[in-house]
Amino acid sequence: MKQEVFSVLDSLFSGLYAGSTTITLQSFCLSMLAALLLGAALTLIYTYKATFTKSFVVTLAMLPAVVCTIIMMVSGNLGAGVAVAGTFSLVRFRSAPGTAKEICAIFLAMAVGLACGMGYLGFAALFTVIMCAVSFLYAKLGFGELKNAALCRQLRITVPEDLDYSGAFDDLFETFTSEAKLVSIKTTNLGSLNRLTYHIVLNDANTEKQFIDQLRCRNGNLEISSSIQTTHSGEL
Repeated sequence: MKQEVFSVLDSLFSGLYAGSTTITLQSFCLSMLAALLLGAALTLIYTYKATFTKSFVVTLAMLPAVVCTIIMMVSGNLGAGVAVAGTFSLVRFRSAPGTAKEICAIFLAMAVGLACGMGYLGFAALFTVIMCAVSFLYAKLGFGELKNAALCRQLRITVPEDLDYSGAFDDLFETFTSEAKLVSIKTTNLGSLNRLTYHIVLNDANTEKQFIDQLRCRNGNLEISSSIQTTHSGEL
């Protein structure tokens, strides 16, 4: 019984082409179908708890099939296939910066397409299941997320040019924030105003309005803005 099970597994994970470079219509259709299905599975996991665009999602779902076709069409020349597929996959990052998650998803899709193009549909499916499970688990557990991300703010304060801003708000920061860092200073309105940008971590989100009201009393009721802190650390 065990021998029969291992025999079935061996046949499942063996390549479609078995050393032959000849592509039949049946093997082509099977490889393309597997690549499209596995690409759709990777895309569904990528969109879980993430922001995305429709164009990128559609591209990600189709990329394994594209790479699969390239690998099959180079007649077993793996080096040429990887070079061409890598060139196509990195075209997106010539015009717009890609986040770490996006480029990881593209390489996963390329790996699935490569396995399907070489005829190893069983390994492609197993790889997809493992990576989808790991990605889902990380997202569910909040792996790598900041614990105080909801309290992180980017604070912009406009002050008069004659105001000594170096210590003007220190007591307010000590009262309402656990961390405050001045990251940039910009002059506006022909140099008559200064715009200060801080990265802060609030002690309590419910006191944000009170905090801003206190800041308005210090900066002469000029413009103040508070927004979710954006970082580019995820870009590659």
